[in-house]
Amino acid sequence: MAQLNLHHLRLFRAVATEGTLTGAARRLNLSQSALSSQLRTLEASLGHALFERRGRGLVLTEAGRIALDHAEAIFRTADDLAATLAETGRVRRALRVGALATLSRNFQMQFLRPVIGRPDVELVLRSGTQDELLRGLEGLALDVVLTDLPPARDAASPWIVHRIAEQPASLIGTPVRLGPGPRALEALLSTEPLLLPTPGTALREGFDAFVARLGIAPAIAAEVDDMAMLRLLAREDAGLAVIPRIVVQDELGSGLLVEAARLPGIVEAFLAVTRERRFPNPLVAELLAA
Repeated sequence: MAQLNLHHLRLFRAVATEGTLTGAARRLNLSQSALSSQLRTLEASLGHALFERRGRGLVLTEAGRIALDHAEAIFRTADDLAATLAETGRVRRALRVGALATLSRNFQMQFLRPVIGRPDVELVLRSGTQDELLRGLEGLALDVVLTDLPPARDAASPWIVHRIAEQPASLIGTPVRLGPGPRALEALLSTEPLLLPTPGTALREGFDAFVARLGIAPAIAAEVDDMAMLRLLAREDAGLAVIPRIVVQDELGSGLLVEAARLPGIVEAFLAVTRERRFPNPLVAELLAA
């Protein structure tokens, strides 16, 4: 295969984005014939057609979709290299953080607080699923991923998993539901409706094992995969939530919610995931040290 021409790759990405030669040529300020000729050169060098015509537009072939994925990764790497090594005179450094969509916002704020409001930091926040975020981290679109789910690892995995914090889980509810006097943990688990994380999460697995040892079959009012929704349901007095204190720290401080009991041995681990990089973003090291 001939040496890859990055200029041709940029033209290809523009055509893929616009969906037509006419639109891409206008955007690139090129003639349509010149653009078409350079696109054919790229296809010849790769040995595959990258587009097929449908109506008046162009759609990516399977080879084209693969080429576009790699092109995006190449240009992200180039941008990262320029930001890391070039003396550009920029006074602000970007920190690109991905967070699991269901992760506690309070934990995210606590982790990011050292850089929030700093004039030399541009903070870029993205949320998504674990798979989406790890793809972004692998492609250098993210510098760090915040999660409570350890990523699968093997000898070929590039992930570095940092255990940032560990929070014990508690039973949290409204003062009205819990009443004035203390109640035994087993009585609460046996009689009150419970708001639980969804099965498959570390918190839920720990809770299920705990109540099984006690021989209790709890009444489940809701199973929720979002800590923010668990907090809101507890505030609405839908039941007692199995939740780390950090998630409801504001409500506990104001008295809107109270802690009924700690759940011994059940913890939520908060993780920061990075990947092996020759030139890591130094802001990540600052946050991990903090």
